Amino acid sequence: MDRLDGYRLFVRVVETGSFSSAARDLGVTQPTVTRHVAALEQRLGVRLVNRNTRRLSLTEAGRLYYDRSKALLDLVIETENLAVDERTALRGKLRIATSVAFGRRVVVPLILSFMRAHPDIEVDLRCDDTYIDLVAQGIDVSVRLGRLPDSSLAARSLGFNPWAMVASPDYLKRRGTPATPQELERHDVLVYSSVHGDDHLHFQHAKQGRVSVRVRGPFRSNNLSSLLAAARDGMGIAALPLYVAGTSLAEGRLERMLDDYELPGQDIHAVFPSPKLLPSRVSAFVDHLKGHFARADWYVNEPERASGAARPSARKKR
Repeated sequence: MDRLDGYRLFVRVVETGSFSSAARDLGVTQPTVTRHVAALEQRLGVRLVNRNTRRLSLTEAGRLYYDRSKALLDLVIETENLAVDERTALRGKLRIATSVAFGRRVVVPLILSFMRAHPDIEVDLRCDDTYIDLVAQGIDVSVRLGRLPDSSLAARSLGFNPWAMVASPDYLKRRGTPATPQELERHDVLVYSSVHGDDHLHFQHAKQGRVSVRVRGPFRSNNLSSLLAAARDGMGIAALPLYVAGTSLAEGRLERMLDDYELPGQDIHAVFPSPKLLPSRVSAFVDHLKGHFARADWYVNEPERASGAARPSARKKR
């Protein structure tokens, strides 16, 4: 029997007034209770309980020991309740990590709507395109795009991030609209160097299967907003995620092409250090994300959706 269980046993003896009642309450035998109290007195070197055939009474040392034991048990219960509240209540600080562009355009609006619904939540957001050690950085949940490496981290699938080939109407008027990926070789293609660093684009076609083409152009960047600006300025054709290009497509500042040839998109995951005993604020936030990304047109912002602006569909083929 450990010390904490010993405190509980002694307190129940005092509060019930008998060894047998304490044994019954705690699910042990009366001899076990008697031996424990005797061993406790021997270890402390003082008598705690006066015994007779009719009742138990505490010595002065026993009264002091009971008071301190009771206070200790109350503190343990209070501490455990605080831990339960921390896990179940929708309050406290939520530490979130995600990439820069996806965070600014997609995750931040979702965080703000979550905070409006739960005003006792505080958020510490880290946007970084490099790898973040969730455990070392104390991150509660990370929203990640792409294939997840094998690790001890837990993950929950949220949705899919589709990409599309886009260009400005002015560029297409000057240079024509490519009907096949092979025709991109005769066009200026803006390269996203973080993904397409080898200057190749890879497509999937329902009948032709995988199609790869080498592309070139006057502008390349590891920043999606820069590629969007260049495409809208008529500098060339760009492969962009629809959460980046969606507004410009709805406004008519960009046009989509090669819809029969699907670019590889990215899976969206919520990643957290452990799946066990997640604080309720983390689970609630992940559910909030899941509800958003479950929509086929999640990348279209609310004003565009309300106006009924034309928008491309997100298709994921396996």
